[in-house]
Amino acid sequence: MALERQVRAKIAGKRDLEKDKEAQYWIEEVLGEKFPAGVLYEDALRDGLILCKLINKLEPGAVSKINTSGGQFKMMENINLFQQAIKKYGVPDLDVFQTVDLYEKKDIAQVTSTIFALGRACYKHPQFQGPFLGPKPADECKRNFTEEQLNAGQAIIGLQAGTNKGATQAGQNIGAGRKIILGK
Repeated sequence: MALERQVRAKIAGKRDLEKDKEAQYWIEEVLGEKFPAGVLYEDALRDGLILCKLINKLEPGAVSKINTSGGQFKMMENINLFQQAIKKYGVPDLDVFQTVDLYEKKDIAQVTSTIFALGRACYKHPQFQGPFLGPKPADECKRNFTEEQLNAGQAIIGLQAGTNKGATQAGQNIGAGRKIILGK
């Protein structure tokens, strides 16, 4: 039982309430509606309805059937549909939370991290005009060199690694030598 408590404490320590608020504000801005009053962030997201509405706002028709009623399996299905849709939208698989992280509130920090990853993926979709969440991902900066430029670079000795001007480490001993005794 002590190990379980340690794991829960470690996961709870990763959670940043400011990031949760920032993610909630972004979701509210994109959807154009506030979270239900008096409901915690994780409880509002738990059934997957808000998440499915969010991805449908970013990519219309991404989740065709949103379950609004039913038992826990229907609500977990909403979360799974959201996860599949954001992967297609461009969120890397390693940034997507597990269903139990949200539904059973095991790792809300990972859920928030996924929402930030979705916010970053929005930059790659020019049809989305904002608001954006998180920093803009770097674009590729491909360089094209001519064959002449590449050949000229081979004649230069690069000093990126530095120079030792002929010095070596020969003869240096730091501390006592290692003694290996065989046969004992």
